[in-house]
Amino acid sequence: MKDPGFSLNCRGKLLDLSTPIIMGILNLTPDSFSDGGKHFEEKSALDQVAKMLKEGATIIDIGAQSTRPKAEFLQPETEISRLGKLIPMIKKEFPEVTLSLDTFYSEVVQFGFDEGIDIINDISGGNFDPKMFETVAKTGLPYILMHVNETYDLMHKKLIEEDLLLKMNRYFSEKINELQSLGVKDIILDPGFGFGKTVEQQHQLLNETEFIDFGKHPLLIGISRKSFIYKPLGKKHSEIVEETQKFHQQVLEKGAKILRVHDVAEASKTVDIFLNR
Repeated sequence: MKDPGFSLNCRGKLLDLSTPIIMGILNLTPDSFSDGGKHFEEKSALDQVAKMLKEGATIIDIGAQSTRPKAEFLQPETEISRLGKLIPMIKKEFPEVTLSLDTFYSEVVQFGFDEGIDIINDISGGNFDPKMFETVAKTGLPYILMHVNETYDLMHKKLIEEDLLLKMNRYFSEKINELQSLGVKDIILDPGFGFGKTVEQQHQLLNETEFIDFGKHPLLIGISRKSFIYKPLGKKHSEIVEETQKFHQQVLEKGAKILRVHDVAEASKTVDIFLNR
C-alpha cells in the first residue's frame, strides 16, 4: 500500500507521520490499571516525560482520569485540578515535545488548549459530552477519534456484533463527516482496543487493521498492557512486552502510524526494526 504521507498541524508545527511514531502514556491518576499513582506528583511526571522522550517518544499523552473497568468516575474539575500547571511546565522543560490530552470533557479540552496542548485524545468519540466536537473545532487542534460504545456506563460492555469492522467503519464515517462539517481538519482514528470488544474481535482488528477506514486517515493503535493479550496467557499486564511488540510489528505492516504505549524503549526498537526491514 502506498504511504499517503500524513502530517498533523499542531499549533502551526507539522508533525510528520510518513513514518510511524511513538506516543508515550503519562497517567496522572492514582488508580490507573497499570501504573496508577506513579506519576501523580509534578517532579515524578517530569522525570517520566524525560525518560520517555529519551527512549524515543514523539508524543506524550497526559491523562487525569482512569478509564479502566470499575474506575472512579471523575468530574472535569477534578481532572483540571490533577493537571494543575503541568502542561506549561512540560512545555518549558521540553519545548520540542508534542503534548496530547486524554479527556472526554470539552471543559478540560478548553483548559488544556489554553495551557498549551497540541492534540486532543478523546476516548468517547464525542459521545460523553455534547459540546466536545464544537470545542475541538474551535481549538483547531488534531483530534483522536476512538471507537467506543455510546455511553460511559456501556463503554466496557461487550456488545457482540456480527460484523465489527463494518460497524466500526460506519461509526468512523459518520463521526468524521460531523467533525469535518464543523471544520476539524486533522483526524486520527483509534479502533478502541480494550473497550467493549471480545478477545476474538480484538484479534480480528489486529488481523484486519488495513481495512479500518481503508487508510484514509492516520491510525493510532493502543494495545499496551491490554487484558485481551495477557489474560488468555495467564500473565500479568507487565509480563507481555514481547507479545505486544509482535502485535505492534503486525499493525505497523498494515499501516498504523502511532503506537500508544507504556513501554517506550521496546516500542521504539520495534519501529526501528520495521523501518529497517
